[in-house]
Amino acid sequence: MERVLGIGGIFFKARDPQALAAWYRDHLGVPLDAGQTYGTFNSAAAGESTVWSTFPSDTKYFGSTAPFMVNYRVRDLDAMLAQLRAAGAVVEERVEDHGYGRFGWAMDPEGNRIELWQPASAGS
Repeated sequence: MERVLGIGGIFFKARDPQALAAWYRDHLGVPLDAGQTYGTFNSAAAGESTVWSTFPSDTKYFGSTAPFMVNYRVRDLDAMLAQLRAAGAVVEERVEDHGYGRFGWAMDPEGNRIELWQPASAGS
């Protein structure tokens, strides 16, 4: 049986695709192709993985009415949260620590919740 190998892309609708893409480029460092609303990046290193999960339709975990939430792997969670706060983004004060890493959350300008994950091995 053939199986998927991982996440090939993240695609979502935006009221203003150019502005939202620029926000992700400017504040999260998502590498966009020049003048475009798309780009590619490699985030997995040896031993890293990407989680795929479903949630109940009435989950409060996403923190918004969007039917999705993207988890971005980061090297330094505290620095990323500070960077987002300095840029005026809505950032939750709460940070969770687990054996597999640290988590924080923010909202993009269109109200989509972003989950930021610093794996336990990152920055150590």
